[in-house]
Order: sequence, then structure tokens, then C-alpha cells
Amino acid sequence: MHMSDGLISTPVAAVAAAGAAVLIAVAAAKVKKSTRSDLVPLTGVLGAFVFAAQMVNFAIPGTGSSGHIIGGVLLAAFLGPWAAFLALTAVLVIQCLVFADGGLLALGCNILNMAATSCLVAYPLVFRPVAGRSPSAPRIMAASVAACVVALELGALLVSAETELSGVTALSTARFLMLMTVIHLAIGMCEGLATGVVLGFVHRTRPALLYTATEEGEEPARKVHWRAVAVIALAAIVVGGGLSLAASSSPDGLEWSIEKITGSTEVVPQSAVAAAAGSLQEATAAMPDYNSTLAGIIGAAMVMLTLWGVCAMISTRSRKVKQM
Repeated sequence: MHMSDGLISTPVAAVAAAGAAVLIAVAAAKVKKSTRSDLVPLTGVLGAFVFAAQMVNFAIPGTGSSGHIIGGVLLAAFLGPWAAFLALTAVLVIQCLVFADGGLLALGCNILNMAATSCLVAYPLVFRPVAGRSPSAPRIMAASVAACVVALELGALLVSAETELSGVTALSTARFLMLMTVIHLAIGMCEGLATGVVLGFVHRTRPALLYTATEEGEEPARKVHWRAVAVIALAAIVVGGGLSLAASSSPDGLEWSIEKITGSTEVVPQSAVAAAAGSLQEATAAMPDYNSTLAGIIGAAMVMLTLWGVCAMISTRSRKVKQM
């Protein structure tokens, strides 16, 4: 669902970027108040795992399309909504700048469409109520599927609305919206099933890793499970370095929807600002379109180190403020 710059006008991009920046600032403030000692290492390895998992496009039978997980609900189930939002934002920023996955002008839109909808809307408003305070395996699965479907459908609606408001393409609004919601319903169900399997396993074997909080939003401090951190990091390497090579080459849900209308998956940027953003992205993209067999491992490592650095810096500032 990574939007390209060809779908977005400069005013819409500016509003989305401002909204994303506000949410990032709020997320940093929320994470700064956290008392969890495991938040820094866990955020890094989970962000790396989601980066790797997003590279594994799975085919949607009978459509000629493919999809990949967003990972926001999964991240939030471990980290809580705000830390998960920061983690997924880091994934999207590195995908954009290093791998040219999603437009630079459209980066704010992509953060809202994927990170905000899944971490800040679908997880707290759908997953947690459905899973309940004493979740069972069936409730976790139901919550995962429901939350992922809601997140993907909200994202599809936002993509369609942003494209329509931008007015820079000749896409039929009604048909584009119909195609986007139908294909992302299927993708959301697949992601929900995968998320439910992972969370059900963790709930059964290591429930202490999952996010818990009081009604006031406070979460108890807990120790770092270094073995789990190592296992997740290894999983990121295996997925990014192995499974990603077997990913489907079919267009993803957004590209498929565009192709059904225009006959091509590409939308050429029309404005000078979009063209300038594209040129800047070409300069920063060291591995455009993941054109290296090590792209998955390198990208996962970059996400992990970035999140470790950002979260450690936030935590250090928090400790200094408390000591003053």
C-alpha cells in the first residue's frame, strides 16, 4: 500500500506530513514516559522483523495480485500503540529513503495510511476490546483478524481519499475505491490470520512479552527477555535473507488496483515538486527496489539500529529529566 508520488498533490502531501509529524512527536513523548526496561531492545528487533516480513509478498489466489503484512497490529500487541507507531514509522522511512519503496513526497501519507491506522486506531479500538483482559487463543485470533481487516480497509479508504483530493490522476474514484477495498479486505484477512498465529503462540509460551497496561495507560516495568530478543532478531535475518527471495512478483494491492483502471502499475508524477522529490529519493536510495540479495538483512539491520538509537536517546533524556 506504499503510495507513489504520482498519486499525490503537494498540498495533500504537506497536510499529511504535518499530521504525521505531530503523531511522531506525541509518540516520542509517550515512549519517553515508559518504565519498561525491555522497550529499547524489543522495539529494535521487532521493527527489524516487520521490515523483513513486509518483503514477503504473498499471492492472493484468483486475482493476479499480491499483498504483504503491514505489521502494525503485531507490533502494538508487543510494544503498545505509540512505541509500535514509532517502530513502523522507522520501517517506512528507511524503505522510502534507502530502497525507494513508496514516494518521498507521499511519505507522510504512507505513515498515516499504514502506521497510524494499524497502531493507533485498529489496535486500541478493535484488537484490545475483542481480545479482552483475559484473552484466549480463539479471542486473540478473532481480534487479530478483525483489527488487521479494519487497518487495511481504513488504509485503502485513505489512499483513495488522498488520491481524489489531490486530483493529479485520471483514476475513476468509485472504481478505484471499490478495487482498493476489495483487494485489501483479502490482504487484511491473510495478515490477520498470520498475526493471530504468532500472537497465539507467544501468549501460550511467553505471555510476558505481550503488551499490558492499566486503564490509565500505565504499564508495569519488566525485565528484558534477552533470549526472546535474540530469537526475534534471528527470525528477522531468516525472513529477510531467505523467505523474502520467494516473494510473489505479482503487483501489490495498490498497484493491482491502478493497473485494473489504467493498464499500468506506474503513475508518472506531474508536478515539479514531485519530480524534485523523486530526484532526491534517487540520490538517497542505495538499493532501489531491493536490488540486492542482502537487501532484507541490510534493511532489517538498519531499522534495528535506528530504533535502538532513537529509543535509547529518548530513554536517556527521560532519565535526565527525572534526576533534575
